[in-house]
Amino acid sequence: MSGSDLQRMVDALAEEIGRSVAINDPSVHLKCASRHFGDEDEVRVHAVLQREGGSAAIGHMLSQGITEWTGPGVIPARADLHMRARLCRPIRCRGELLGLLMVIDPESLTEADIGAIEDSAAAMAALLYRDFVAEDEQRVAREGAVLELLCGTAERRTAAQRALGGQGWLRGGHHATVSVAEVVAPGKEKAQVEVALRVALEAVSRNRFAEFALAVDGNRGFLLQSAPAPKEHLRDQGAMVAKQVRDALGGSARCVVGIGTTAGGLAEAWISREQASTAARSARTLPDAADVVFWEELGVYATLLQIPDDRLTPRLLPAALNELIANDPHGRLVRTLAVYLDNAGSGPDAAAALHIHRTSLYYRLHQIEQITGLSLANGDNRLALHLGVRMMALLDDPS
Repeated sequence: MSGSDLQRMVDALAEEIGRSVAINDPSVHLKCASRHFGDEDEVRVHAVLQREGGSAAIGHMLSQGITEWTGPGVIPARADLHMRARLCRPIRCRGELLGLLMVIDPESLTEADIGAIEDSAAAMAALLYRDFVAEDEQRVAREGAVLELLCGTAERRTAAQRALGGQGWLRGGHHATVSVAEVVAPGKEKAQVEVALRVALEAVSRNRFAEFALAVDGNRGFLLQSAPAPKEHLRDQGAMVAKQVRDALGGSARCVVGIGTTAGGLAEAWISREQASTAARSARTLPDAADVVFWEELGVYATLLQIPDDRLTPRLLPAALNELIANDPHGRLVRTLAVYLDNAGSGPDAAAALHIHRTSLYYRLHQIEQITGLSLANGDNRLALHLGVRMMALLDDPS
């Protein structure tokens, strides 16, 4: 199918019902639109000019569950977005969502208008399905190769790089920076999470800063870019992905993004991916962690987070620290120990951070030494206890 075929059908429907008509792809990005009939709003105008209606509008539409609809429905208005209500008619064929037919101000549509929309949607489905088959085969092949490049064995990574280059994707990249987005969305279907991730990653990948490749695997999304980027640009990019996923899924959904360092070409992209995955794990695990975390900011957690989930239990803590925890029901001594070690064993600094007198601090430290049987004057003891205290923050990892 050529784009002109779909455009002619959209124009014909618009003239028949005397209304503006638009066709979006399943990610709510504009495929084609008719001329205006005086019913346009700011979201439609923006979409016609920019090929998408903006992340907030897309998030609002996706939050209605439109990608799961099997029949027409109404997307409510959003005054803060200057967005009027829309009739959304999913276009499906053989169960596949191929597009979203949109008409503004559904309440004024007549029965004849609705009938014309239904007839046109059926005809459009046949045209779109032919494109879908070819495009989906390419997408699946490309994403499969990207996943192998980032997550496969050495042999599979080499084959994936060759396959990507042979298809004209990511040829000759001398740099590779990987971001990993992970979604925790209780009560949401896998398909909803995947659509939200794909929409957010595709929005970022349309940026012309670098060549991008993306892949989605369940609740994880991978974004590979083949040019170095400023740190703040990467942080803003990750924040955009996290926000758009949250907006799309709503409720208690959370999306975190880990960002690896820039590797020396596609052959080393897996290194950046491993770093990014570790950073994402820290973002969803550590208390008060930001939604976007760089691997290079992890400090000692870059090492501690290499411990497999099934090994990360209280049994891994030093026996002396477990003894302290058992004898410190209110956690006062454990917190004192943590602050003291974080301040490099400086009594004045630790006392100031805890807002207590130095005499009280030294009394608590004496209690800690009695319970643990360890001298805090010993460097090895301080190191073991400090690592244990840091590890405690990881023990509630929900993965």
